[in-house]
Amino acid sequence: MQDELLQFKLQKVWRLVDLPKGKNAIRTKWVYRNKKDERGIVVRNKARLVAQGYTQEKGIDYDEIFGPFARIEAIRLFLAYASLMGFIVHQIDVKSAFLYGTIEEEVYVCQPPGFEDSRFPNKVYKVEKALYGLHQAPRAWYETLSTYLLENGFRRRIIDKTLFIKKDKGDILLVHVYVDDIIFGSTKKSLCTEFEELIHKKFQMSSMGELTFFLGLQVMQKDDGIFISQDKYVADILNKFDFSSVKTTSTLIETNKALLKDEEAVDVDVHLYRSMIGSLMYLTTSTPDIMFVVFACARF
Repeated sequence: MQDELLQFKLQKVWRLVDLPKGKNAIRTKWVYRNKKDERGIVVRNKARLVAQGYTQEKGIDYDEIFGPFARIEAIRLFLAYASLMGFIVHQIDVKSAFLYGTIEEEVYVCQPPGFEDSRFPNKVYKVEKALYGLHQAPRAWYETLSTYLLENGFRRRIIDKTLFIKKDKGDILLVHVYVDDIIFGSTKKSLCTEFEELIHKKFQMSSMGELTFFLGLQVMQKDDGIFISQDKYVADILNKFDFSSVKTTSTLIETNKALLKDEEAVDVDVHLYRSMIGSLMYLTTSTPDIMFVVFACARF
């Protein structure tokens, strides 16, 4: 928590003020998370201070909020192109990324729980940067990063606005952004080094080396291609739905017979069922062979 508040101070995220008459202060809370690697091992404990953005009012506390996100299909194409061109994909993580985005609206938040200023307990913070939890935070961060890349010679794709390209004679550098996680690769190794230096000049970042884990995908880069799998994700959903000890068996489906509701069976928890189907849909990212069966079950 001390590290998080230190970032607030370094980035000049807010300043302590009296709450103006007629204004509301948004509450804040601490969120704790264990960051895991591709093997499911905890590599870092994180505490993040977030604003309870659900109390914001549109037109008063925020206006434009949309920020583009990389689609999993685009990530697969990115990796396929990297495999075709024979270059290594690297990954970096921007620390406390949202805090770099500047917001235009006048927003006030309460002092963080457990860290109230004893001298001014009734004061609030006027937010200058995009605090996590605010509706406009993702958009503000994206605008900050994309503007910086465009100013430094990158071109943004028209359809996929999370993909940035920079060409140097016959070589090319590709950059794909998913919030604060950035993957990149180039046909020329020095361009990757220059890109890391460019990001480090403006943002605090962690270089994570060759890409091995991204958006739930385990990535293996070898001389004969790039391979993706979701072994950890499968284990997670099996544990989530208490299926880790269930014995499996192959059950053929009749091709010309429609699935019908069993009127005599006990009704299932529809929310649990939908959660299961949604989890399996994401699994089709790396195992398209189960797509037909999953979508057949999704009809119910």
